[in-house]
Amino acid sequence: MLRSIVRKIQKGLTQTVHKSYINEDIREGYFAVVAIKDGEIKRFMIGLKYLSDPAFLGLLDQAREEYGFKQQGILAVPCGPQELQNILDGSRA
Repeated sequence: MLRSIVRKIQKGLTQTVHKSYINEDIREGYFAVVAIKDGEIKRFMIGLKYLSDPAFLGLLDQAREEYGFKQQGILAVPCGPQELQNILDGSRA
């Protein structure tokens, strides 16, 4: 199941978010993610290495449950920006 999620991301799984969050500044080996919760939105640049991190994969599973696989634009995860930052800071990915 996790492989299916990763494949969907690699094929362009994303959610439509305001265009100000989509830029051409995404470097090779990274993808853009927007953390959205309770009206708070923050854009993150995430290294591909996080696609093997269990905590981050849990967020992707939550995004699948909440938004489905028909997201377009930038990938959104249903958590607060600080929650995503804590996952990234605590990861050993």
